[in-house]
Amino acid sequence: MRELVYYIAVTIDGRIAGPRGEYDFFPQGEGEQATAYSTWMNEHLPETVPTAARDLFGLTDAPNVRFDTVVMGLGGYQPALQEGITSPYAHLRQYVVSSTLGDSPHPDVTVVESDPLGLVRALKKEEGKDIWLCGGGQIAGALLPEIDRMIIKSYPVVAGAGVPVFHGEFDPTLFDVTDRKAFDNGVMVTWFSRRRATDT
Repeated sequence: MRELVYYIAVTIDGRIAGPRGEYDFFPQGEGEQATAYSTWMNEHLPETVPTAARDLFGLTDAPNVRFDTVVMGLGGYQPALQEGITSPYAHLRQYVVSSTLGDSPHPDVTVVESDPLGLVRALKKEEGKDIWLCGGGQIAGALLPEIDRMIIKSYPVVAGAGVPVFHGEFDPTLFDVTDRKAFDNGVMVTWFSRRRATDT
């Protein structure tokens, strides 16, 4: 069965964006450090690079490695809309969960007004690669019961305020670390797998 994977960048204090959705403060490093980091990530998850930037990184015709579908909330979709981009991941099936967006601004983007859990459960039953949960924190909180794995890019910066990695009520949910990789620019990438009842 396909899995839902939350792949996201996070600050030391658990923010995935600033108070106005900004994310340009995440430090990438300089020179060779930045190049080595982006090259490795783009090689392993090329489909997570927005379509508009794929030429820049030499990924124009790169095949999807892990995901063929992306699910995001309005908070995750909004940065692209603000730049006039209505189909940010044209190389993936795109779903935006929002009760306020209204009609889809692009024929390749499906707007789902409610029941994100039902959407993901239906997608998991289909054939295909895994499903990328792109964010933001509201949709991640709503979909926590269906998140199978997480890939967390931890950046060495404190935001102080902003969008948390998860919104929601107190609900401890265990995940196991399955892999971890440190980069010279200070970023730590950790792979998590949901701990099932049979794992305890």
